[in-house]
Amino acid sequence: MRIISGQYKGRRITAPKKLPVRPTTDMAKESLFNILNNQYYFDELSVLDLFAGTGNISYEFASRGTEYITAVDENFGCIKFINETADTFNMNITTVKSDVFKFLEKIKQKYTIIFADPPYDFTLESFSKIPQLVFKSNLLEENGLLIVEHSKHTNLSEVEHYSHSKSYGGNTFSFFTFL
Repeated sequence: MRIISGQYKGRRITAPKKLPVRPTTDMAKESLFNILNNQYYFDELSVLDLFAGTGNISYEFASRGTEYITAVDENFGCIKFINETADTFNMNITTVKSDVFKFLEKIKQKYTIIFADPPYDFTLESFSKIPQLVFKSNLLEENGLLIVEHSKHTNLSEVEHYSHSKSYGGNTFSFFTFL
């Protein structure tokens, strides 16, 4: 994986093969960040990266100047790798080793962007639980956005707070906002 833009543009990051992850493709990530670049100033954002895996999305936000990033994953190896990479690049990424659903039930902090990249084999019920918890707990700032990455074979358009989706290859990003 590589960092697409910002201070660390072009840097390649190689995650250990033993991590249970499926990083967002560079093409999909670049397209997503082009969308976000037209809506937000990255240095003004607070970001929550759920199912953070390798930290791919967190690094991209940090490279573009985002100072407040929290990365959550339940796998110790993933958290360790994110911490080591963030230290190497002097990125301000706070990591939390936790089950994402339990984390969302407890957290009180609000974020501008919440990005979730759960396993593609999640059930529709599990995918739906992410926006349910985010909006029930009022975790988004007023102009905030929840983005859920999933397979093109999953349809989240009936989930409450759904706004729209964008697909890139086999990846789809579904966007959720206040109605």
